[in-house]
Amino acid sequence: QVQLVESGGGLVPPGGSLTLSCVGSGYSLDFYAIGWFRQAPGKEREAVFCISDTGNNTYYAPSVKGRFTFSRDSAKNTVYLHMNSLKPEDTAVYYCAAKYEAVYATEYYTDHEEYDYWGQGTQVTVSS
Repeated sequence: QVQLVESGGGLVPPGGSLTLSCVGSGYSLDFYAIGWFRQAPGKEREAVFCISDTGNNTYYAPSVKGRFTFSRDSAKNTVYLHMNSLKPEDTAVYYCAAKYEAVYATEYYTDHEEYDYWGQGTQVTVSS
């Protein structure tokens, strides 16, 4: 199993930037499909970014495409979500998630119920 610890949230004005970090411990994230999700008050948890275990297939939500960018540092067992040009509508609790893959796979998953492991969440607030 893997444990996920998130950091990097905070308060930023519209147009600002934040980078979220998700550090895995206990097992390599190379064996997991990864997702970044967010949940705003009164709304369902929605996929922001997803990537397959192989890294060959990715998904960006239409509302963030062109503004958010994913990266990873395998040596540090850490994944990142770089958020630019932030809008008030981006305000939410952000979660990283991991789904174990027994073999290298090409699938990514936008359904939050597919994931086995979750970070604790980090609050992002975009406000003037």
